[in-house]
Parts: sequence; C-alpha cells; structure tokens
Amino acid sequence: MSGPVAQEQQLKVVVADDQAAVREPLAAVLGLAEGIEVVAAAANGTEVLAAVAAGPVDVVLMDLRMPVMDGIETTRRLAGEYPEVAVVVLTTFADDDSILGALGAGARGYLTKNAGRQDITRAIRAAAAGQSVLDREVQGRLLATARTHAPAPERPLPEDLTPREREVLALIGEGLPNRGIAERLFISEATVKTHINNLFAKAGIRDRADAVRRAITAGLA
Repeated sequence: MSGPVAQEQQLKVVVADDQAAVREPLAAVLGLAEGIEVVAAAANGTEVLAAVAAGPVDVVLMDLRMPVMDGIETTRRLAGEYPEVAVVVLTTFADDDSILGALGAGARGYLTKNAGRQDITRAIRAAAAGQSVLDREVQGRLLATARTHAPAPERPLPEDLTPREREVLALIGEGLPNRGIAERLFISEATVKTHINNLFAKAGIRDRADAVRRAITAGLA
C-alpha cells in the first residue's frame, strides 16, 4: 500500500527554461528529490500552458526571459486560468522590474539561479502549501525599494497582534527567511510558520512581499 500513497503525495512540477542546457539538468536533479515528480519541461510560456492544461500540475518553476511568451505573462495567465497552480520564479535577473513584475503577476516564490537544489525544492514545497519564498537577494531588493518608496501606512496593524507576531513581522521586514527567524528567536520553523499564518490572517497580509512593506510602513523594519 505504501507505493500508491507515496505516488499521491508527489508534487507535480513543470520546469520552464528556454535553454536546454539549464532546463534538462534541472529537471533531472529535481526529479531525484523526494516527493517531487517533474511532469514536463518547457522552453517557453506556450509550452507551460499546454503542460498545465494536460495536468495535473502543482508548481511551475519559471524562467522569466523566454521566447514566444515570457515568464511574467505566463505567470499572469496561470494566475487567471489556473489559480491552483503555484509559480516559483528561477532566474538570473534580480532587478526591481523583474521582481515586482513577477510577484505582481502572481508568483509565490522568486529565486535567483545561484540557489542550490535544497533552496529550490524548499521553495517548491512552500509554494505548493500556499507560502511565499523569496531569495535573500530578492528580499533585500524589495526592502530597499520599499524603504525608498514606502507610502504612508494605509492600514494600521491590528491591536490584537501578539508581541511575538510583531517580532516575526519585524524580522520578515529585515529580509530573514523562516529559518533565519527561527534561529533569531530560538524557536522551530514550524512555530514560525504558525506565527506567520496568524499575523497574515489578522493583518490581511497577502504574501511575503506585502509583509515587508507592512513592516516598513509600521516602523518595525
């Protein structure tokens, strides 16, 4: 009975990159990760949409610069037509336009191509669970942009946030990932996730990028 159960738990992933020299080895490496099955490798956004339509697909690992249909437009199409499919961007580009464009289109994760296999698989699993994972460099860019262009706070933080939830929000604002927050506060990553889920629900925070902005406008970061 263990075989069928394990199969049901496999996350089905599409790897999208226009360079075969990147796409094929990446698909092969991810295919060896426990709990991940690469169901398709795509060279452009049109192929991604076709693979998702053939389904089922849980996560698309998305390059941004692709011919025919780029990663941002493909992410936007997926968010509109297949909102249950999570997108994790994996790209060499970490400029503001690329980051904000991808996150604005609906990507749940954003990694640069210096990310290791463990970082990528962690981001895939997090995205499939509805969580956002941002590369530390990407978080730093968002933090710098938010500090430069932060508007006046439109929504104050709710009064029922606990002191620990405020601490967690402040550390998200500093750009720390869940593991870094856990180490800073001497708690488990599971406890960090619980605090994040609670504060996101209480404060109406959409994703990690929104959390960074809220932390800054609230004066916590």
